[in-house]
Amino acid sequence: MLTTNTSQIQLQNDNSWSNHFRASFYLGVPFIGAQLAQLAINTTDVLMVGKLGATELAAIILATQTFFTVFIFGSGFANAVVPMAAQAQGRGDKVSVRRSVRMGIWVVLLYGALTAPLLWMAESILLFAGQKPEVAKLAGEYLHIAQWAIFPSLTFMVLRAFLSGLERAGIILYVTLATLVINALLCYVLIYGHFGFPALGIFGAALAALGVALLGAALTIAYIRSRPELNQYELFVRFWRPDWPAFCEVIYLGVPISMTILAEVSLFTAASLLMGNIGTMELAAHGIALQFASIAFMIPLGLAQAGTVRIGLAYGSGDLQGVRRAAIAVLVLGSLFAAVGSTIFALFPRELAALYLDTSRPDAAEVLAFAGPLIVIAGAFQLVDGLQAIAAGMLRGLKDTTIPMILAMISYWPIGFFCAWAFAFPLNFGGVGVWFGFVLGLAAAALSLNWRFFHLLRSMQAKAF
Repeated sequence: MLTTNTSQIQLQNDNSWSNHFRASFYLGVPFIGAQLAQLAINTTDVLMVGKLGATELAAIILATQTFFTVFIFGSGFANAVVPMAAQAQGRGDKVSVRRSVRMGIWVVLLYGALTAPLLWMAESILLFAGQKPEVAKLAGEYLHIAQWAIFPSLTFMVLRAFLSGLERAGIILYVTLATLVINALLCYVLIYGHFGFPALGIFGAALAALGVALLGAALTIAYIRSRPELNQYELFVRFWRPDWPAFCEVIYLGVPISMTILAEVSLFTAASLLMGNIGTMELAAHGIALQFASIAFMIPLGLAQAGTVRIGLAYGSGDLQGVRRAAIAVLVLGSLFAAVGSTIFALFPRELAALYLDTSRPDAAEVLAFAGPLIVIAGAFQLVDGLQAIAAGMLRGLKDTTIPMILAMISYWPIGFFCAWAFAFPLNFGGVGVWFGFVLGLAAAALSLNWRFFHLLRSMQAKAF
């Protein structure tokens, strides 16, 4: 007999502003921490392999970017499970929670099988793209090992969606922190050959990546099975029993999410190409500014995930006032964090840029001169980028993904990329122009996606009366 956590339901139905702000904050902080920890895992791999030499560094950057592109598209299907599980939880339907999670795992495992040949042929693809043979060979061999991490990594993402829908984000942070520490230890041992292990170089990093992916999924499964209140959802009982409506809904919601994520990731790849056409120093400065923007983006990304959960729970229970207040709470929190970050970026741009440079080098002053203004612009950039990410998360809470995908893609490319190119080249603003263009594109996304959300909410409220 499935039981209900009465205190949790009462807290969920508390529509006071203080409860919404508190719940969004306490749910968002673990998500933010998990995102930052994941970023640190990737950084650790690159830093440790980078000490082996330029060829190995280039190879792991290409390999991890290739893996990340495949992974990030697949994560859209895992993200689709969040509103499905949250809405089902909001209406007290534990059977639908179980079915959405189970079919989410089915979809990502199928996706992993379909993309495995692509990752296996990475060397040939990189050679076709004009990469140096020795770099492409190392990257391909790295992926022959690390590519199998796609299965446990995406499974972990689906289980993370399940725990998120139940507002249990703390364990996600703890698991990610554990994998961060163990990944660093495994890389240290396997890459360099410490404690009697052979020095495997870049292949040691691949084994570490696969190992921590398996560990993350195993720890999460163990946690779920060890908690009676979670184990009662019976996620792994009769796992092979299909539920085709839920399977199709994961795909229906997930494909637009995946396309939206891929469109934004490719936009930043295009930004690097534009900056490279301007000059080497400008590209280096762009890389520094983008690194700070990426770190700052983890905050609104975590809050966006919290917004999806909070809005999904309220919408599932038929509480439209709760939907509205949850949305406003997460938007205000995102704006406050962005304001703090923007102020820091505006006050200390050169000092921040210097953290990534050896200021004694003769070219450091030139890079600093380019990076300073870009970091200032990154302050405005993170505000609009954060608001559009949060708005996308809020819309996912309503299971609205197709129209937001169209709005985002129009904002990113016809507006953002075109403005970046126009400001940089015909109008001769250079690297600053690229960033101004992307700020405009992301601002368009923030406005259109937030308008879409509140327009839908007003329509729902009108039908309710």
